[in-house]
Amino acid sequence: MTDFYPIQISDIRKETKDCSSITFDIPEEHKEKFLYRQGQHLTLKTVINGEEVRRSYSLCSSPVENKWQVAVKRINGGVFSNYANDILKTGDVIELMPPLGSFFVEVDPSKSKNYIVFAAGSGITPILSIIKTHLSSEPNSTFKLFYLNRKAKSIIFKEEIEALRNTYFGRLEIFYFLTKEQRDIPLLNGRFTAEKIKELTDKVIDVSSVDECFVCGPEEMIFLIRDGLIDAGLSKDKIHYELFFSGVTEEDKIKAAEAVDHKFDGTEVTIIDGGKEFHFAMDDDYDNILDGALAAGADLPFACKGGVCSTCKCKVVDGAVEMKINYALEDDEVARGLVLSCQAVPTTEKVVVDFDV
Repeated sequence: MTDFYPIQISDIRKETKDCSSITFDIPEEHKEKFLYRQGQHLTLKTVINGEEVRRSYSLCSSPVENKWQVAVKRINGGVFSNYANDILKTGDVIELMPPLGSFFVEVDPSKSKNYIVFAAGSGITPILSIIKTHLSSEPNSTFKLFYLNRKAKSIIFKEEIEALRNTYFGRLEIFYFLTKEQRDIPLLNGRFTAEKIKELTDKVIDVSSVDECFVCGPEEMIFLIRDGLIDAGLSKDKIHYELFFSGVTEEDKIKAAEAVDHKFDGTEVTIIDGGKEFHFAMDDDYDNILDGALAAGADLPFACKGGVCSTCKCKVVDGAVEMKINYALEDDEVARGLVLSCQAVPTTEKVVVDFDV
């Protein structure tokens, strides 16, 4: 069963012209449920113009701050992002699902780690949480931040990032890349490219000393950086990434269509959630388990329905499914039977999926 809690907004403020930070006042009786790891996200739910809207946003605060804060950047035509930036105010109540996500590594105060992190725009939110947590809890660890924005004025949390550099002097290096303003250093002008990643690994990043790398941004940027770092010698298992937006490619559309073609008609589905079973039969109106279950009356966790956030992940314990697209699960998770229910097309007569994972 999906658990949402009504939570009051304790503060909302403009970070840039098009981005607002929202801080939530988690009641004492719910704080244990809302404990989180750096890099995790919250799913927000509200009703806008009579329609229920859910969106997931990464926490930009750190667990060490005892604070729950997200940043919402305005998107053209974005129902929730415009609502958050124009209408929400301090004192309003919004429903929250407890934190989820696996975009983190364990904190170890005894280790001296070297981290490199890349972000574009609002992709800074989980990265900022990660930086604050590890710098605070691992006194000998260091970070190099490579942060891409359009203009200097559009840099989200710039003052806080600069304050962190001063607080942890010598342990945090910052490189701002701008696409709409010229910098004195050519390397810092424009988007990340394969050539820039090579220059960074040749002159700025000692790949042999990197312990972990985190990347958050558009899909194309993430994979470009990942491939460039691997070419430079960084092990793939040290690179962690999270998409904050993904456009569906023609290849994705073809793969999704193939998955739907393999759909078994009338699959008997069993949902295990909260230790209880929910049974229903898929009908022709829905091609994925999540939509079929919701239409049948199930109450399941979900947010984006786009294969990006992993809020709806579950484990296939019987039968088989085929995912249309997958931007959220790692190969080892898929190998363990985990799927995104919003993308899971049932391909056998019976399917049993467990959401208690």
